[in-house]
Amino acid sequence: MGAQISLRHLRCFAAVAETRSFTLAANRLFQTQSSLTATIKQLEDLAGLRLFDRTTRRVELTQDAIWFKGVADKVLRDFDNAIVDLQAAARSLRGHVRISAASSMITHVLTPTLLAFRAAYPDIAISVYDEGSDKIERAVLEGKRDFGLSSSLNAFPDLDYTPVLADTFGVVVPKDHPLAKCSGKLTWSQLSKFEYIGLTSDTGIGATLAAQRELGLAQIAEEDFDHASSTNSLYALLKLGGKFSVLPSLAAHTDPLSEFEFRELSEPKVEREICLITRQLRSHSPTTMRMLETLISTIKNGLQVKGVRII
Repeated sequence: MGAQISLRHLRCFAAVAETRSFTLAANRLFQTQSSLTATIKQLEDLAGLRLFDRTTRRVELTQDAIWFKGVADKVLRDFDNAIVDLQAAARSLRGHVRISAASSMITHVLTPTLLAFRAAYPDIAISVYDEGSDKIERAVLEGKRDFGLSSSLNAFPDLDYTPVLADTFGVVVPKDHPLAKCSGKLTWSQLSKFEYIGLTSDTGIGATLAAQRELGLAQIAEEDFDHASSTNSLYALLKLGGKFSVLPSLAAHTDPLSEFEFRELSEPKVEREICLITRQLRSHSPTTMRMLETLISTIKNGLQVKGVRII
């Protein structure tokens, strides 16, 4: 039976499931409604169960269809990604590499990588997307990017997370803040006396800190407190003065945040792990492989930022 169900069946099913309308799905697929209806009926006959409950106003998915949609979406996504990879291999040196990365990765890792890569392969197009951890992972998962550089947030089972470096967390404060003037090492317990600006939990940094309640930041944040959704918006809040935030070293040493004081935190020493994020079981195009080789070489031979450890 499985061999009789084709990609055409799956695309038709996915279109109806997403639009909840045979008319809208037929328009999306550039088919007649009668042809689409016949294809769905054939799929239901081959599967031996009903996938849609039809009313005069709306089409609803059965419980079996709700489960099957996830499977169909994955099959279609993997197939479409494989075709993109095949086409990229055919283009060879005239390909296109698409990368998602956190801001600090773009500044400290991608910039020198791209300089070296462009010198060696001037005809390859490059697209770089500055995004948070959640968007990076989803873009790689959906095949919109060839790889990503970020900490793991969602730990999707269909993605591979290869650690490449780690950087130490520390306090970021205006230079006139009391924490900037403290002598000796700073500890997490010293932060409770001061007002905190946090990063939202959909960022890799925010999620890492929120998960470690023993650090004490969660207690500081029990009341309403300032939040930033990115390091750029964090800069604006820190400029207001009087408050501190906590960032890993690479982020703290990235403009415009590098104008503030950065002090590493101890007791305990906490690190953020940065991973090379790729899709499982995906063969990279020759173009992407060349980029990855340049990236790894750059990290191992040229990255020199205080508080950063190469893995």
